[in-house]
Amino acid sequence: DDYLIRGFSAEEAAEFDSRSTIDAIAAALTTLGHEVDPIGGITRLVEQLAAGDRWDLVFNIAEGWRGFGREAQVPALLDAYEIDYTFSDPLVLGLCLHKGLTKSVCRDAGVPTADFQLVATTADIRRISLPLPLFAKPVAEGTGKGITPHSVARTPEDLARVCAGLLAKYDQPILVERFLPGREFTVGILGSGREARAVGTLEIELKPESEQEVYSYLNKEQCEELVDYRLAPRDAACRAEAIALAAWRRLGCRDAGRVDLREDEHGQLCFMEVNPLAGLHPTHSDLPIVCRLKGISYLELIAAILEAANKRRQMKSRRAARS
Repeated sequence: DDYLIRGFSAEEAAEFDSRSTIDAIAAALTTLGHEVDPIGGITRLVEQLAAGDRWDLVFNIAEGWRGFGREAQVPALLDAYEIDYTFSDPLVLGLCLHKGLTKSVCRDAGVPTADFQLVATTADIRRISLPLPLFAKPVAEGTGKGITPHSVARTPEDLARVCAGLLAKYDQPILVERFLPGREFTVGILGSGREARAVGTLEIELKPESEQEVYSYLNKEQCEELVDYRLAPRDAACRAEAIALAAWRRLGCRDAGRVDLREDEHGQLCFMEVNPLAGLHPTHSDLPIVCRLKGISYLELIAAILEAANKRRQMKSRRAARS
C-alpha cells in the first residue's frame, strides 16, 4: 500500500505484500506467543538498527525494490548485525531471483529442466538456437510479471517481438526456454536441508475464461476467478515432489517456499523455478492454499516456519557455547 500511494502501478508493486498479508502474519505470530514489532522495508530497518533496536528473530518477507540482489538486501544487513531471521540467506536469495542461474545450478545437479538461453540485448535474439515454440519471460521477476499469452513464441518474428518488448519494459535479460505445453504444478515445501519435506502439490488448471497456456500475471492476480487449484493425483505429486526437493536442497533454500514445475510434450516434468520467499496471504497465495488442502492451518504453517528458523538459532547457540 505504501508503494501504491507513492505512485507505483499495480504491476510494479505486485511482489510487495498487502496489508491483509502483514496483518495475518502478525496475528499468527501473536497467537503463537510472540511480541511483534512491524518494521516495513529496508529503509525503515536501517533507521531502527541505527537507533539501537534489536530483535530475537526477524520474520523476513522483504522483496526489495532494485537489482538482482534486492531480495538479499535485508538478510545481508541482518547478518552484519548478527540478528537471526526466517527463510533463506543472501546467497540463496540472490541466486534464486535470477532464473537463468538457478536453472544452471539445478541442471548441473541433474534436476530436469527445459533447455534455455538468455537474451541480454536485441542482438542476442538472432543467436537463439532452440527449436520453436519458445517461452520468454524476464529473468528476475515474480508474480507472473512480464508473462502474457504473447510470451509463447511460435515463429522467429514472435520471439523477436516479445523479447524486444520485455527488454524495453523490464531492463533486464530475458530467459528464453523451450515451451512446456503440459500440466503445471507447484510443490509446497517446509524445512531446510535433509529435514525439508514436501507438504503437498497443487495442479494449476486454467479456467476457459483465463489467459490460456500460461500462468500469467493476470491469471495470478485474478486467480480466484480464473484458476482452479486442486491437489495433484498421487503419481504426479510423487514425481513433482522428488524433483522439487532435489532442487530445494541443491540450492540451499530454507524454512518454507515453493517449487514450480511443468510437463513437456512427452509428459516429463521439468523444473521451472523456485520461490524461497513464497507469498503468505492466507487465501490468495499458493503455499497457504496447498497447506490448507492438506489439512495444515495457516497458524500451523507460520509455526512450522518459526520452528525451522529456531532450529538454526539453537544450533548457533550450541556452537557458540562449545567455542
